[in-house]
Amino acid sequence: MTRLNRSLGVLRSLAVYHGIPWRSRQLRTFYRAFIPPGGLAFDIGAHAGNRTAAWRRLGARVVAVEPQPDFVRLLHGLFDHDDGVTVLPLALGREAGSARLLRSERTPTVSTLSDDFVRRAGASASFRGVQWAPGPTVEVATLDTLLAGFGRPDFVKIDVEGYEHEVLGGLSEPLPALSFEYLAPVRDVALACIDRLEALGRYRYQASAGERLRWLQPEPLDAAAMRDWLAGLGPEAPSGDIYARLVGPGGTA
Repeated sequence: MTRLNRSLGVLRSLAVYHGIPWRSRQLRTFYRAFIPPGGLAFDIGAHAGNRTAAWRRLGARVVAVEPQPDFVRLLHGLFDHDDGVTVLPLALGREAGSARLLRSERTPTVSTLSDDFVRRAGASASFRGVQWAPGPTVEVATLDTLLAGFGRPDFVKIDVEGYEHEVLGGLSEPLPALSFEYLAPVRDVALACIDRLEALGRYRYQASAGERLRWLQPEPLDAAAMRDWLAGLGPEAPSGDIYARLVGPGGTA
């Protein structure tokens, strides 16, 4: 039964992230503003690899980081023929080491390293019916380690289910542009991400809900305004991603 649930979870992710015919073009159009041809992007929490595939079509080199063994195998199957993609079978955090993955086998998109995420987000209506169980122990590296090995990326996507602030805790320099997930029941994680980024540099922010890839704010917000926006979300507001662009030298805003 466990193997069946895992197989169903992988198939579900493939349907969600690769099953919509126009989604690849939509992703390319959206991310073109962040990732130049010949650029470098880090896909942290690469999962089924739809972002990685879209960024490759933009002409970027991609480092795809994914701790779940089932999806590491999937990523190798999709990209082993492509010298422009490096698949790293690990998680990122505040410091190097190892950690136990909490795995949701039927809904692997919400697997996480955060016990706090499971406890608080799992109690919300959005996660009703989702069950987590101890998964494998995975290697943990840091963003600084990736920068040392691959260079400074033009864009970093961080989608790690409540562990985003820990990932940014392993970064010691500002990056031109990046995104991180927000979720109303654990909005303090996104607020902590903003605080961390502002400690490294000055950024402008916009949010996009779900997979819609449309801005919820017509113009970028400063950190204070984005914090206010997050604070005003209802408890069951849809989740999404916040995009941050560095202001000044080396930034895109």
